[in-house]
Amino acid sequence: MVVALTVIRYSKPKIPFAFLAMAIHRLPLALNKDCKFWKLMGSGKNGTFDKQADLQQWALLTVWDSHEGFESFRLKSFVSSWWKTFALETYTILCAPLSSHGKWDGSEPFGPVQNTVYDGPVAVLTRATIRFNRLKNFWANVDKTAKLMLGSKGYITSFGIGEAPLYRQATFSVWESIEDVKAFAYESAEHREVIRKTREENWYSEELFARFKPIASFGTLKGSDPLQHIFKKH
Repeated sequence: MVVALTVIRYSKPKIPFAFLAMAIHRLPLALNKDCKFWKLMGSGKNGTFDKQADLQQWALLTVWDSHEGFESFRLKSFVSSWWKTFALETYTILCAPLSSHGKWDGSEPFGPVQNTVYDGPVAVLTRATIRFNRLKNFWANVDKTAKLMLGSKGYITSFGIGEAPLYRQATFSVWESIEDVKAFAYESAEHREVIRKTREENWYSEELFARFKPIASFGTLKGSDPLQHIFKKH
């Protein structure tokens, strides 16, 4: 199984094509037998959960049984042809699942995998559907958590993505090591407090937490590849 997160940037004049893609791309993705799971999403402005959408930046997360299926999609599909025609840039991170807990729309897209022996750079997906009566609590705590992450040891880059504004949100972040992820998650008193609140106040109706091994990257984002150095080192 391989998982691909593709981030697509459009020029301002072509933002209407981004909205159109959110509707048109559903059919070819649904008909692609090699694609086992997909989500078309918008993006936040600051690389984390964000109320303010970046209308120039969008995302597609896909899950494939094989690398060959993904490569065929990347090189020859209607969706990739659309990006080549209308997008300013595309950037894809290709990953292999290491662990996954929780569900996304009732399914386990990355399987109940648990790999405890991996040592290297790691990507983390945190995704949740926020209860409407807990939106105020959630957004009151987002900024402090985002600032902690952006300044944490081992943090490389992140993308704030979501299926719907405000209540269906996700963050995909990349770190130098699993140890750096654990330090951010559990050694910060502020972040531990947010984790406690999510449990005690029951913020989410559904949530998923997954870790991945980054195996390749393609394209650029704002003129560069933010993960270029990790593939040179590893």
